[in-house]
Amino acid sequence: MAGKLRLKLVRSRIKANGHQRRILDGLALRKTNSESVLEDTPSIRGMINKVQHLVSVDEA
Repeated sequence: MAGKLRLKLVRSRIKANGHQRRILDGLALRKTNSESVLEDTPSIRGMINKVQHLVSVDEA
């Protein structure tokens, strides 16, 4: 069973390019300081790597 990850958007999406904004939408992070809890899967990890400068990640 995969663990859970708690994601928090810590930097603004304003300067993110369109591809990064779509990734943030897929991670359910739409406003600064918004949080989401997602399954720890390779696809989610790949999305996090693309926007790692905008989010913080903790084990849930």
